[in-house]
Amino acid sequence: HAKKAIEEGADGLILVCAGAGGHAGTLSPFALVREVREFFDGPIALSGSISEGSSILSALALGADFAYIGTKFIATAEANASPGYKQMIVDSKADDIMYSATFTGVHGNYLRPSVEAAGLNPEEHLDGSKDSMNFGSSATKAWKDIWGSGQGIGNINDVKTVSDAVDDLEEEYNSAKLRLQEVG
Repeated sequence: HAKKAIEEGADGLILVCAGAGGHAGTLSPFALVREVREFFDGPIALSGSISEGSSILSALALGADFAYIGTKFIATAEANASPGYKQMIVDSKADDIMYSATFTGVHGNYLRPSVEAAGLNPEEHLDGSKDSMNFGSSATKAWKDIWGSGQGIGNINDVKTVSDAVDDLEEEYNSAKLRLQEVG
């Protein structure tokens, strides 16, 4: 996809790797960033399980220019997400994420408890595809509250303001950088 995007004139890329919320890739960022850097020297934002400052530092160390963070900011006071969605992120861990194409036709990571709350059996939707989608009225109502989430939710323990979330990321980033300097 990266090569196709560049051929179409993209001057920057978002690499969506394993662990990203919503529509997600399956490749490790360790492999994908390195391979894309072999043919692209433009700006790269890296996405996938980034919800802590050390993950931002890791993204930069891999060769990305930016860390693309989503799920952590869904669980903020300012986010336009339902209180139930925010709380489910806080209450969930990586084991609560399921990967399926059933809900949109494109593979993505979803909160298993939201699938259950919609009255669906998650196990019946793990191998789904766009061909198994049912947009009947009852299914559509159920699916509107199936929520995406990245696998990095394990350290999201409360709903904070964006300012506090950014302050935490900065502190965690600086601590990780300091640990590396002490090791090196």
